[in-house]
Order: sequence, then structure tokens, then C-alpha cells
Amino acid sequence: MRQATITRHTAETQIEVTLNLDGTGTYDNQTGVGFFDHMLDQLSRHSLIDMTIRAKGDLHIDDHHTVEDTGIAIGQALVAALGDKKGIRRYGNFLLAMDDSLLRAALDLSARPFLVWNVDFPSEKIGTFDTELVREFFQALSTHGGITLHVDRLHGLNSHHIAEAAFKAVARALREAVEPDPRMAGVLPSTKGAL
Repeated sequence: MRQATITRHTAETQIEVTLNLDGTGTYDNQTGVGFFDHMLDQLSRHSLIDMTIRAKGDLHIDDHHTVEDTGIAIGQALVAALGDKKGIRRYGNFLLAMDDSLLRAALDLSARPFLVWNVDFPSEKIGTFDTELVREFFQALSTHGGITLHVDRLHGLNSHHIAEAAFKAVARALREAVEPDPRMAGVLPSTKGAL
């Protein structure tokens, strides 16, 4: 069973994340940050990773700690659920169009975290949500999930569409990468002998 639950408690946040990599994209995400919940729902639905998240953070300060720490916990849960990574595809990429926006995501579950982020937003806010937190989330996910992740905005006029397209593109790339490869059953997708 490729499932994991991670609990992260700090002075700033209390977070519990449960993932099932072999799910159907069902989700129940409650972080107290409405737009972020909407993005997490997209991440789950389009990756087909079942996701339940409960987060309580210091939202009286701002959304930063809640968003970043949720990314950390999801990354840690992903590592735990993947286990030794034998038999997975490892790589994933997706080009996603959403209205005016076109986003590309490519990733490698390499255990070598690196984020390349070429995504600009026309506005600083989506409702009350700071657009700079989108990058913060993916930085935390990449670092703690051991993911080499590249995300590029090719087109986009509307900040909501750009952010949502980024989450969906990463989700679809992640779906591909975590899937079992029927030609590699039980085999590690690396010549190094370790990931």
C-alpha cells in the first residue's frame, strides 16, 4: 500500500497530511486558506493521489507558514508513500492549457531537490492570497519531496488561471511519475542503484 500520514507540529502550524498514491483523486483539504484549499484540491484530483489535509496555522499573521509547512508535509508524505521507488516511472511532464494560461511542468523523483520557477503573476494577490506563496509551496514540496521540478509559464493574463494551471500541470506530471511502470516491476529506475 503506497500510503502515508505525516504530522507536523511547530510553534506556527499544526498539520496532518494523508496521501494514497494509488487513489482516484479524492480529497478533503482544510487549511483555513480558501484559495489554497482550492489549489490543493486540484493537485489531488489531477494527480489521482487521494489527499486529506488538516492544517491550523498562524493566519492572524499571514498565510505564509501554513502554505509553506503544508508543502513540507506533503513532500514528506510523498517520500514515505513512495518507499524505495522500485517500479515507478520516476519522470513526468505535462503541458497544461487553461483559458489564457499555458503552463509546463516537468519533474524527476530523483531525491535531488531543485526548483526552477519561471512563473510570473500579473497581480500580487488572488483575492486575499499572496501570489508569491505559490512558489513557496512548490519550493517546500520540491525540497522535502526530493523532487527536481521545473515549472514554466508560457502564456497567461489572469493570476488565478496561472496559479491553477501550475497546480494542475504539476499534478499531471506527478501522476505520471508515481505510476507503476509495468515494464519495470520491482526495478529501480536508476543505474545508480539508489534514489
